[in-house]
Amino acid sequence: MKSEPDECSIDDALAAPKATVPWTGVRNYQARNFMRDAMQVGDGVLFYHSSCPEPGIAGLARVASGTRPDPTQFDPTSPYHDPKSPADNPRWLLLDVQALRKTRLISLAELRAHPALADMRVLQKGSRLSITPVEAAEWGYITEVLLQGD
Repeated sequence: MKSEPDECSIDDALAAPKATVPWTGVRNYQARNFMRDAMQVGDGVLFYHSSCPEPGIAGLARVASGTRPDPTQFDPTSPYHDPKSPADNPRWLLLDVQALRKTRLISLAELRAHPALADMRVLQKGSRLSITPVEAAEWGYITEVLLQGD
């Protein structure tokens, strides 16, 4: 799950009550559908910093809730306001993410340097989604090989 560190960094998430933050602002249907259809409470999350000088995995987290309507879609003062989203059938959802720990930054360049991760969706050309699935083998490689001893 990608977050801009200026908006919510791994440090911000760890400092939040119960280290849990609502994952607001998802405004892509495919990313929303990954959250809604594929993510379950307890699933692991690679907390990824994006739109910053050095993007990459900055921490580990877990899904802490099921999905619910994202209130920012109804807030005209929010940059995520969607005036076309009906209150009785909201377009946009959020779920809560609980930060577990900060890790050393694993940059895109480092991820790309490992053949075992060559098929990761976040590494594919044109991949700009804020939420992408991570296969079990990729999760294992990152947590057991790249973060070994971290």
